[in-house]
Amino acid sequence: MIFEEADMKDRSSRTAGWIFLVALLGNALTGCSHETDSSSAPQPAREMRAQVVVVQMASLPQTFPVAGVIEAVDTVQLSSRVMGHIRELKVVQGQAVKRDEVLFVIDPVDTQGAVDLAKQNLVQAEAALKDAKLDYERFKNLYQDEAVNKQQLEKMRTNYEVSASRVAQAKAGLTVAQGQIGYTRVSAPMDAIVTAKLANEGDMASPGHPVLVLEDTTHMQVRVAVPEAVFRTIKLGDTLKVEVDGQAQPLEARVARMTPTADSLAHTYPLTLDVAAPSLRSGAFARVLFPQGARQTLLVPASAVLDRAGVRGVFVLDKDAIAHYRMVRTGATQPDGMVEVLAGLAAGERVVSDHAEGVIQNGDRIVD
Repeated sequence: MIFEEADMKDRSSRTAGWIFLVALLGNALTGCSHETDSSSAPQPAREMRAQVVVVQMASLPQTFPVAGVIEAVDTVQLSSRVMGHIRELKVVQGQAVKRDEVLFVIDPVDTQGAVDLAKQNLVQAEAALKDAKLDYERFKNLYQDEAVNKQQLEKMRTNYEVSASRVAQAKAGLTVAQGQIGYTRVSAPMDAIVTAKLANEGDMASPGHPVLVLEDTTHMQVRVAVPEAVFRTIKLGDTLKVEVDGQAQPLEARVARMTPTADSLAHTYPLTLDVAAPSLRSGAFARVLFPQGARQTLLVPASAVLDRAGVRGVFVLDKDAIAHYRMVRTGATQPDGMVEVLAGLAAGERVVSDHAEGVIQNGDRIVD
């Protein structure tokens, strides 16, 4: 009996312990359940103030780019009009020069020698003329006294006339020789830039062999060759856009010359366009944009396009004004700051264009 009572007490104690553990575990599970329900409850959307625009279809001009070259309208190759060694070369390549500025000097030794010789010839011719005149006057008197015949008189007169002609020739030769002295100093014919130096001091200069090349950079042109399909769409006086490396915006150029004869090999037609841009340099690469109609495309402000973790996209708003980041494929940026969207958006959708209050995240409610 004693053992049975002890056993019953032990069983009662174990049962009470199990009941206590079950109750404790139930309370713990209930607490965890409450915590889980509390953490998984939906949070209210964060409100962010930002500007919103509606994506619209726009018409963009279509162009056909053709490569061309920038050239100076006025290019001058300067050479000497007299032969001689270059004694002074006063300019370097790339230097700006003014009209009538002396650029190089030819050694005048040879030219001065020609002047001295011409003077000597003139002195001799004048002396011969003086003698011929005296002979002619003397023979006229003798002819009147019938001391000489008419044939002898005519011979003296002819000799006098020839001597006078030789004096005139000697004077002309002296004038030419003296003029050559002026040609030993070569000046700039216009305000220009020295684009090439083809000789050095001490070199022999001669007519027809350029020493310097000058360009007037205030008047530039674009030379381009276009296919017949493009050539037919333009006319003299048309204004076209020209893109030049280093220029922030396209330049305007006017069609100045059109050659109606095509190149026999390339089958293209040469065009020349005048462009007013003093900052351009001869030889620069240019792209002439020929109009080719228009095309429809989507445009958004450049401020709407973001780069998140290397993904280019925009925030698109749903019907509840909740922002969702969406990847897009963009095209060229237009001069007015709009960006072409090639894929990822549709006309009529709303996108965030300016983030006024900071960084927007997915799920934010946008207030504009």
